[in-house]
Amino acid sequence: MPRYRGPFGVVQAERLLWRAGFGPRQGDAAKLSKLGLEGAVRSLTRPGPDQLLGPEPKNDRGFPLSPNAASGEDHLWWRDRMVRSTTPLAERMTLIWHDWFATSNIGVGSQQLMLTQNGIFRQHGLGSFAEMLTAVTQDPAMLVWLNGNQNVKGRPNENYARELMELFTLGANRGAYTESDVREQARALTGWRGTLRQGVSTGFAYNAAFHDAGTKSVFGKTGTFDWTDALRLCLEHPMHPSYFVTKLWTYFVPTRVDRTTLTALGDLYAQRQIRPVVEAILQHPDFHTGPRMVKPPIVYNAGLLRMRGRWVDSSAWWTLGAQAGQRLFYPPDVGGWDDSRWLDTSTFRSRWFIAALVQGASRPQDSPSDPAKLVDRAVQYWGNPTISGTTTALLAAFAKAQLRRKQDPPLVETALRRLVATSPDLQTA
Repeated sequence: MPRYRGPFGVVQAERLLWRAGFGPRQGDAAKLSKLGLEGAVRSLTRPGPDQLLGPEPKNDRGFPLSPNAASGEDHLWWRDRMVRSTTPLAERMTLIWHDWFATSNIGVGSQQLMLTQNGIFRQHGLGSFAEMLTAVTQDPAMLVWLNGNQNVKGRPNENYARELMELFTLGANRGAYTESDVREQARALTGWRGTLRQGVSTGFAYNAAFHDAGTKSVFGKTGTFDWTDALRLCLEHPMHPSYFVTKLWTYFVPTRVDRTTLTALGDLYAQRQIRPVVEAILQHPDFHTGPRMVKPPIVYNAGLLRMRGRWVDSSAWWTLGAQAGQRLFYPPDVGGWDDSRWLDTSTFRSRWFIAALVQGASRPQDSPSDPAKLVDRAVQYWGNPTISGTTTALLAAFAKAQLRRKQDPPLVETALRRLVATSPDLQTA
């Protein structure tokens, strides 16, 4: 497996913390860099017990959140975990699996069920993919979302069977399965029942009386397959490992995985364990030397809060998240969010307002009249993240021009803080 052998300093630690978490708190990157690459990665993939540091989140009225009932407070609850958790990669993996098995409360209609599913992703996020797939398949939120609870003998519903192969395990247009396989897998998956009554789940369970016990043919194999066989057949399919590692790679690296790496990652995935694959990706040369990636809105927002030592204290965070293109528990469809379309003229405007809300109404004191010093102070405000020479020069030119116009230095410094937060250097990692 190719492994990055270059320097591992603050710059590399920053990228690791942003892509494998939600960015560094002040001082985190310097601390992590002292562990070396392997030690830094292992500190993320094999952390201690999860703790939430800081005050409990509150809504606009100052009350504790009700994530299972109040609109938007499910988003606030999870964003709070991203900000306060001491196990950021575990939380980032939860976000990845939420996108991978994209389920929206638009179709489920129960914030409680969505929170329960979220717990599945957190529990299995770095463990066994087979165990997670098993848990997701029988999860009430997924059963409602893809009509698994309506898939019965004599009236098979193909929704989950199709997405099980197309999105979750094998991939579309790769020759891994046929329409006949979709129909036969749907028959194998029959038997799950359950309903929602006023947002409360009732009787979600497997009932053999509704299962099609007849013979099915899937991937050229024949048997009286049931739902566990349907999953097993996908996980044993020779094209599953390449799909799994390629898709997981895209969450961390923006360039295509090369054939040598693909084979090596597939070998690491032989036991269907997630952690070894993630560890290898985070230590790969392409992770550290390749182009930058645009941060998803939720990562950008949580990261700014972490950089400033701020907490979730406003309901505005979920509305701004939605306007920026990512409301948690509401992916646009079963395919998840499109990571190639995070930034446009509308969503960038929302990121500008996110940065403003993180800043708050406080104004800097005793601002100098020197452009370079104003820029330095604006960068320090965010914990001294790495800023490129190009960005620094543009910020200094802006400050110089504003001071020439007799703008008040504190106002210039306030503007510079916002410009730092919305610069390409902080929009990407």
